[in-house]
Amino acid sequence: MSQEKLGECLGLTFQQVQKYERGANRVGASRLFDLSRVLDVRVGYFFEEISETAQAASPVEVIRGNVTKSVEIPDDDPMARRETLELVRAYFSINDPKVRDQVLALAKSLATTK
Repeated sequence: MSQEKLGECLGLTFQQVQKYERGANRVGASRLFDLSRVLDVRVGYFFEEISETAQAASPVEVIRGNVTKSVEIPDDDPMARRETLELVRAYFSINDPKVRDQVLALAKSLATTK
């Protein structure tokens, strides 16, 4: 995918995409999430081949004394799915608390139905 097409999908100019790619601008968590959705990869994909230098510079690594602990998230974990985040976002975009409560009650009743 070209920088121009990626920028278009993200609502950015290709110059901004170039700045992210070169490291001139930091990529925030929400932008990283947007990138993962456009590219159809898990957010963790961007960290799979992170260099040892970058790992060592991480504040978490300094606190742990450069001892890394990898966390494996199973592919079947519902909390790691895109649809879970979409559902939570949609739920919290409901402005009326009473309607939110009704949606939650509906989801719970459907979940217990066999």
